[in-house]
Amino acid sequence: MSNSFDLNSLVRANVLKMKPYSSARDEYKTDGRKMTFLDANENPFENGVNRYPDPQQGKLKQLLASQKGVSGNKILLGNGSDEVLDLIFRTFCQPQVDNVITLPPTYGMYKVLAGLNEVEDREVVLKTDFQPNVETILERVDGQTKLIFLCSPNNPTGNSFSEASVEKILKNFNGLVVIDEAYIDFSAEKSWLQRLEEFPNLVITQTLSKAYGLAGIRLGICYASEEIIGILNKIKPPYNVNELTQKRAHDRLSRPEEVSREVEAILQERESLRTNLSKMAFVKDIFPSDANFLLARVDDAAGKYEQLLKAGVVVRNRSNQELCENTLRFTVGTPEENRELIKKLTQLEA
Repeated sequence: MSNSFDLNSLVRANVLKMKPYSSARDEYKTDGRKMTFLDANENPFENGVNRYPDPQQGKLKQLLASQKGVSGNKILLGNGSDEVLDLIFRTFCQPQVDNVITLPPTYGMYKVLAGLNEVEDREVVLKTDFQPNVETILERVDGQTKLIFLCSPNNPTGNSFSEASVEKILKNFNGLVVIDEAYIDFSAEKSWLQRLEEFPNLVITQTLSKAYGLAGIRLGICYASEEIIGILNKIKPPYNVNELTQKRAHDRLSRPEEVSREVEAILQERESLRTNLSKMAFVKDIFPSDANFLLARVDDAAGKYEQLLKAGVVVRNRSNQELCENTLRFTVGTPEENRELIKKLTQLEA
């Protein structure tokens, strides 16, 4: 990338001046000894969650760092990826001044968070093959463009963005490029985490909600340079990841072979679902997917959606998004759920 990347120039001036809140658990670092804790105004009667959680989630980060091949000081954990994304907005975007670039059709929270933070969302619609229009993206950049959001594999289209396109954006944009890899575990493409050291402006978000099956505990992950993570830590709430979430996440991450089996089962079911959907007369097109869902163009998305609801099956009508006219998004379920979906769809055709 160009030599003009300057992280401090991207950070809001008030955030640069801030000092993070120092909690009791930040000030005392355990050395392993058994201690009597009378520092945090907690209820002293033990019930498993009467103490504040580790504000830096050290044990969980250590496990993630070893599995992902990064150092723990390049990891930030949040109450779901949505909190991580909001922290990024609040750290780098001055309300009513700065702008970001998003690439519809894409994950809807980017636009919501831009609105929440009073930041202009400059939308650059994907090309018809659902790849980024790199030239137009770079043309829309100006001195107040702080962030470009790339969801890859993309939601709702399911495809990954080409390495060449992403690399060109990283090399030619002096703001932060946020690559949302919520679905990376289902993709044959490599994570951009492997190239984190190459690009000081690269931020990667991942989640335990999809492949790891932990949507209910709300755990999002951000990988970036030590400098970026340090700035985000300034404004994150001190105890943003609770004790139960930390323990449940650590337990699941400690059993990677179990996660791998489930991912493999989902991938097999995805292809089976694709095969069966392709036999349906009302299905006009099924788009390539590197995620745990399929986007299909159908004859009448609204009608089929309502018919499926009446039959007891809930899918997602994505027809209101750019380039997604008459599309339904099918999440890959269990083998039994997928058979039930195909059975119901077959009955609708009869």
